[in-house]
Amino acid sequence: MKRLLNLCCAISFALAVGAQVPYVSQVWNPDLGNGMYKNPVINADYSDPDVIAVGNDYYLTASSFESMPGLPILHSTDLVNWEIVGHALREPYNVPGERLGHGNGVWAPCIRFHQGEFYIYWGDPDTGVFMVKTKDPKGEWEKPVCVIPGKGMIDTTPLWDDDGRCYLVNGWANSRAGFASVLTVRELNAEGTKAIGDPVIVFDGNGTENRTCEGPKFYKREGWYWIMCPAGGVPTGFQLAMRSKSPYGPYEVKKVLEQGSTAVNGPHQGGWVHTAQGEDWFMHFQDKGAYGRVVHLQPVTWKDNWPVMGKVPTKGYCGQPVITFRKPKTVKPSVNVNPQESDEFNTTILGRQWQWEGYYDQKFGMPTPWGYYRLYTHKLKASTPTMPKGKAGVPSLWDAPNLLLQKTPADCFTATAKLRFTSKAEQQYAGIVVMGLDYSALVVRRVGENFVLQRSTCIKADKGAAPTWEDIATLAPTAKDQIDYQPGIHLDIYLRMVINDGKADFFFSSDGRKFKKAGNTFAMKEGKWIGAKIGLLAEEPDMKGGLGWLDVDWFRITK
Repeated sequence: MKRLLNLCCAISFALAVGAQVPYVSQVWNPDLGNGMYKNPVINADYSDPDVIAVGNDYYLTASSFESMPGLPILHSTDLVNWEIVGHALREPYNVPGERLGHGNGVWAPCIRFHQGEFYIYWGDPDTGVFMVKTKDPKGEWEKPVCVIPGKGMIDTTPLWDDDGRCYLVNGWANSRAGFASVLTVRELNAEGTKAIGDPVIVFDGNGTENRTCEGPKFYKREGWYWIMCPAGGVPTGFQLAMRSKSPYGPYEVKKVLEQGSTAVNGPHQGGWVHTAQGEDWFMHFQDKGAYGRVVHLQPVTWKDNWPVMGKVPTKGYCGQPVITFRKPKTVKPSVNVNPQESDEFNTTILGRQWQWEGYYDQKFGMPTPWGYYRLYTHKLKASTPTMPKGKAGVPSLWDAPNLLLQKTPADCFTATAKLRFTSKAEQQYAGIVVMGLDYSALVVRRVGENFVLQRSTCIKADKGAAPTWEDIATLAPTAKDQIDYQPGIHLDIYLRMVINDGKADFFFSSDGRKFKKAGNTFAMKEGKWIGAKIGLLAEEPDMKGGLGWLDVDWFRITK
């Protein structure tokens, strides 16, 4: 079947005369095909998005925390149709091989274009302010530079002024600095690589409805300095716009976007763009709980020199989010394309939708030229000195660095994987997982000379809880090695998860046509500052012996 699929792909490729066929999602497509779009334009967890316009192209990045590769780069020609084109951070920027921990690392990046180069700044709350740059956002980025060392600085944005001077605005993390709800501005050198001035408080939201002001973005328009930021909390807040004739203020402040009568709670931080066609738009996120922080697009209307976002009110300057709206003007018709989800693993480069839960080690897994990706079992350390017989998987997946995961692409979808698991030793296991503060996985584990299909669920994994295990079925191997040295046993199987309104059901099949349910429904839970993720795992207890492996033929997202 896969050979036929590969042949069809090759024919399609040839007919397209070398052009790559755009990926169009079966489960969420914001382009309505009639000149209109619907929100969210990216129904996936791209937390703290920032966006820039460079000519007729748009580039977006978002928080990636400890996941690697980090700093995703998305490209669009119309602000509605987006595809993942690369990552700016592919290697550790702190101690090589040392995990940052869930929720740490890259917070709220900002992408800018200055004198022919692309820059991304971000705050690591434990280490300092960092920057990477490149001339080609779809290519390789230079190694990160620590611009300002220290704790507590987050949500950083540079502004190169008309005279070449550079300023940086940032927020503060209460968990590290001991204070929050203030924004500060300081001067950097002209290269933007180090601070040459001390920070100045330009806004204080403490004791007001503007508490938790954070995520500032810095702009200049017609002689005015602008800071745009959210306040009031992530799920309950709103957008502020501030203007001044000096980068150091004082700033006038108005609320320019709030939930109002819509279902779009929060509307939280994002980025403003002025297009080559003379239009203004604002991209922001909405916190959707277990699904994470999805990206919306709002029109911006200037009213009395204030940027009203979304639907313009009859009175005042505070807009409400639009659900559907006309697409931004473009030079030529845009191509319908969505961020990648399904993966046939037919190339020797891992798909850009995938991330590791921590820094990548080549022993976690590697692509192959044979149309599948191979994950090796990782030796998990036991979380308790006593492991019940036949339940050697007591260690939680919370600290497993080799989970290969991607973001959820919609509220309702089906994810199916065609797998072959090869076990070299007792208790090795592999399968699929929905990962968050709580998680649930459907795995096959070697027990003796057979496999046992199991559900592993952990509630409050982030608090150190141990997972529970439920036996679903005993499965005979598909094949066995007929050798004396480290013989393996193999199992061909299809595993599936069906996500529907924050709940996940798991299924299995031996032929890919008839599926049986495996265990109870699981209520999804978000991760640390991120949405729940879905993907693949291959693990084993801390024991001696050869590693097993999971060959992933394909992973498909469907309705």
